[in-house]
Amino acid sequence: MTSYLDQVTAHLKRLHDEEMDGIGKAARMIADQIKEDKLVFAYGPGGHSNLGSQEIFFRAGGLMHVSAILDEGTLLSGGAMRSMAVERTPGYGKIVIEDYGLQKNDLLIIINAYGINSATIDAALEAKRIGVKTIGVTSVEHASQTPADHPARHPSKKNLHELVDIVLDSKVGVGDAILEIEGLEQKVAAVSTFANAYLLNSVTAEAIQLLVEKGIKPPIWMSGNATGGDEWNAQFINRFKNKIKKL
Repeated sequence: MTSYLDQVTAHLKRLHDEEMDGIGKAARMIADQIKEDKLVFAYGPGGHSNLGSQEIFFRAGGLMHVSAILDEGTLLSGGAMRSMAVERTPGYGKIVIEDYGLQKNDLLIIINAYGINSATIDAALEAKRIGVKTIGVTSVEHASQTPADHPARHPSKKNLHELVDIVLDSKVGVGDAILEIEGLEQKVAAVSTFANAYLLNSVTAEAIQLLVEKGIKPPIWMSGNATGGDEWNAQFINRFKNKIKKL
């Protein structure tokens, strides 16, 4: 576990040092949306990638303007093998984007560590088609090193990082797991969830700071398990209740 801690913290430090420019650009995109009181959509099309969209939705210390696209098709709660089959189904991501009613000049964060599956690529292509601004949280290395004929790939063979306006590179290596155990051929202990959470929370915090510096205090979720949390959140619920699909 010590080796895992060392590798995870080194990975996060690398993201801090190398993705600062991208985080700043993405934060400005988010801040600009919130200045106009517009939602920021987050979609993690794929089993554990859904955790990324949940990480910044209805989250203590997070922006109330975030609307998570939590489509049951790729959620692991519907069955792990089913989730993988759905995320590999061409056309599925387009349907999800249509269902959430995204429109021109909306902002969509697409979170997928591998950045190759059909649901991910179709979501990005549909967003581009209708003029939605996009931020991708994905591993350039993982996508670039995945063969063009891999069964998980979208028919176009495109990568998420090629289709979005801003890329936050999670730098997850092929296979995701990072820990080697002597006598075992397969690595264990994944890193993508840490990487995604760090990038997403960093860009959220930077966006909030930009807004506050402009004299704008955006509504922030407080934990309902903290004293006064329900009362704090109740100030804003009606403002978002009929705008955010999963609220």
